[in-house]
Amino acid sequence: MEIPAAGNTRILNSVTPEPNLPDCMSKILFTHSYFLQFDPKQRELGQPYPPLGTLYAAALMRQNGYNVSLFDTMFSQSAQELKQAIEKDRPRFFVIYDDGFNYLTKMCLTNMREAAFEMCKLARELGCTVIVSSSDSTDHYETYLHEGADFVLIGEAEATLLELINTIQNDADAYQNIDGIAFLQNGSVKKTPARSVLKNLDELPLPAWDLVDMESYRQSWLKSKGYFSLNMSTTRGCPFKCNWCAKPIYGSRYNSRSPEHVVKELKLLRDQYQMDHIWFCDDIFGLKPGWLIEFARLVKQEDLNFSYKIQTRADLLLQDDQIKALAASGCDNAWIGAESGSQRILDAMDKGTTIEQIYTATRLLKKNGIKPSFFIQFGYLGETREDIALTIQMINELLPYEIGISVSYPLPGTVFYQKVKAAMQSKTNWTDSDEMALMFSNTYPPAFYKQLHRYVHQNYHKHLAKNSLMKLFTDPLHITANTVKKALSILYYTPVTFVEKLKLSQLERATS
Repeated sequence: MEIPAAGNTRILNSVTPEPNLPDCMSKILFTHSYFLQFDPKQRELGQPYPPLGTLYAAALMRQNGYNVSLFDTMFSQSAQELKQAIEKDRPRFFVIYDDGFNYLTKMCLTNMREAAFEMCKLARELGCTVIVSSSDSTDHYETYLHEGADFVLIGEAEATLLELINTIQNDADAYQNIDGIAFLQNGSVKKTPARSVLKNLDELPLPAWDLVDMESYRQSWLKSKGYFSLNMSTTRGCPFKCNWCAKPIYGSRYNSRSPEHVVKELKLLRDQYQMDHIWFCDDIFGLKPGWLIEFARLVKQEDLNFSYKIQTRADLLLQDDQIKALAASGCDNAWIGAESGSQRILDAMDKGTTIEQIYTATRLLKKNGIKPSFFIQFGYLGETREDIALTIQMINELLPYEIGISVSYPLPGTVFYQKVKAAMQSKTNWTDSDEMALMFSNTYPPAFYKQLHRYVHQNYHKHLAKNSLMKLFTDPLHITANTVKKALSILYYTPVTFVEKLKLSQLERATS
């Protein structure tokens, strides 16, 4: 196996630490900066996923002869718990390698940033060389260097990490020639040229799943959902140009693992960890022509009985055999980046999809037994009350299985960020994933969008209840206890929705 290095050189997996180095000199302690404890909404949901990006990096370093361990912050109570892990392992290198596949880390929540700073300082005080790789540190590498990091890895970082640590082990002063890093030199920040992303993802070893305390994740999922879900990535990058979407790690290239390589990992997760469900956390799943059809064939051939959810676009679901292949391979939930029911807003976002495509894709998914779910975004620059009404109307008419509502979130490096930069407040990141603060001046104040979030959710559930009530009369032969329960919930959601709408109207009048 080969991993691309800087320029035209290659880093071979035969390159290992010098054999005469003490074992402690080749030890690497990995972690990430997401603490479930610091995110009340996600803690209550109880559906955590292991840090996939971290596990990829750890697997590559172990394959190249390094002694790796993991301090998994997911279930930790504070960054101070790191001290015990460092004192136990005595690593030479401490690496904060965030999971670039998870939207929670892409959001760069300030609770997690502060925890990362605390861990950097603590590890450095204990004698470690501190290396950081994340979306946030890529965008704010100067800050991380001044908060205790010795090196920040810019962008996709597995190959960079391997080259950097090999170089430090063998020639401590030669790292300045490595592409894709930032560091301090005589008090000044130095950043080297960018490194190209990996093209052949099958060259990477499978994630180091064995480093994870899998039982903690399993128990959390069984308690919250009654099944055990794990996360996998089949691709990196996204070629589409939505102008609010940041791509600091994997960029705009779209590289894919082979279906055979993905199925190999699925078999491992089934056999060793007895997973029931997979979240394919790709930005866009199954885009490569012919990939899904071959994947469905291999899933059937290997008798892999599991269900999964994906993230996709409405226009991709209209391609020949796309939805049939999804259904045949076990997809039960497709999250569509619907964003808005207003074509004007979709066009302003450079989304590249139409309202008609959202309607058609949703109905095709339902027809093929796949639950359609919507990502919805309110508060895009210039959005009016009429645009909001169109989005609510779309939700009410299509009744997706689930909805995820957010407000437009300006991230560095995006066209949208540049558009609203002058109108942004001093706050530039949410503290946790439930904050829902609008961080720039727009049509309505932040309080309006917080209330809009509550109202749309209650209104959505009211319409689900109304739909179940109708089924009691139109399809009495297929009534279930769940249908009756949902139908009766209209007694709760009707008055609650009315109250939430009144509050929303009051905020709207106060603004005007």
